[in-house]
Amino acid sequence: MFDIIFGALNAVFDPLIQMDPTPQNPVLTVLIVAFIISLISTVANKLLVDQDEMNEMQKRSKEFQKKFRDAQKRGDGKELAKLQAEQAEMMKNQTKMMSNSFKPMIVTMVPILLIFWWMRASVISGLVVQMPPSVYYITLTPIWHFIGPLFYGGHPSSSYVIGWLLWYMICTFGMSQILRKYLGFKQGF
Repeated sequence: MFDIIFGALNAVFDPLIQMDPTPQNPVLTVLIVAFIISLISTVANKLLVDQDEMNEMQKRSKEFQKKFRDAQKRGDGKELAKLQAEQAEMMKNQTKMMSNSFKPMIVTMVPILLIFWWMRASVISGLVVQMPPSVYYITLTPIWHFIGPLFYGGHPSSSYVIGWLLWYMICTFGMSQILRKYLGFKQGF
């Protein structure tokens, strides 16, 4: 079963790797794969989640939290009792908001995991990206280089380099923000 899936992913992505200027270190391919995954996730989010309703629920939740904190600061027991009565409704809204935000994840999880599995098993797993020192520090890569060996062993081969997964995460973060803006999302994340 997995061989069939891996073969299909090879058929789709191997031409991309071959078109990459450096097929043995496919930095551009990971950027394109990050764009594809970001596009799938963002479109699923756009189609499966009512953005206006989510924004309205978040707005009501923030207003409720502000009222609750203000009443606590003032020591207004009467207002706190009233707000605690409303709290059950707010919790129901929070639950609805959480379940709505999970819909796209449920739909996109399997394809994304399969693509990750392919990336880890392909030539991409050996990817090394040399970063300018400023980008290296802005992306907090030294922290990842400190934490990473605790989980998987080994150390970076040289300064200012990252592997395929961190490069993918950087690309996906940027692509997702651009796509969300382009598709008219009202909020960042």
